[in-house]
Amino acid sequence: MVKIASTVAGIALVIASGLAAGAARATTSAAPPAAPCTTSALGEAFTGALTLRSFQAWGCSGDFAYAWATIGSEPNEISVTEVLHIDSSAGRWVIVPRLTYCRPGALPEPIYRRGCFSN
Repeated sequence: MVKIASTVAGIALVIASGLAAGAARATTSAAPPAAPCTTSALGEAFTGALTLRSFQAWGCSGDFAYAWATIGSEPNEISVTEVLHIDSSAGRWVIVPRLTYCRPGALPEPIYRRGCFSN
C-alpha cells in the first residue's frame, strides 16, 4: 500500500512539474487596438503623393472603410475615392487596391456601395 501511495505521489509530482513548466513558457499578448473610425485615423493612411487636403465623406463597417477625399495641392488637387482596411498588426488604416476588393461579397455592403462606384 505504501509503495502504491509513493508511486501515485511520484506520478502526481511529475505531472505537476510538467504543468508548471508549461505555464512558465506560456505567454499572452494583447492584440493591437482596432483603429478608430475617425477622419484623423483614416487620414493617416494618406501618405506620400496622396497628401490629404480634406474629407468630403467617409464611413466604416467592420475592418473596412471608404473615404471620399481631396488630395494634392492647388492647382493639382483632385478628388479620390479610396477603400481602406485595418492593418491588424499595426492597428491602423491602410489604403487597399480597389481592383482587388471592389467585387460583390468582398466588402461590407455599405463600403462596397460607397467605395467602389465613383471616380
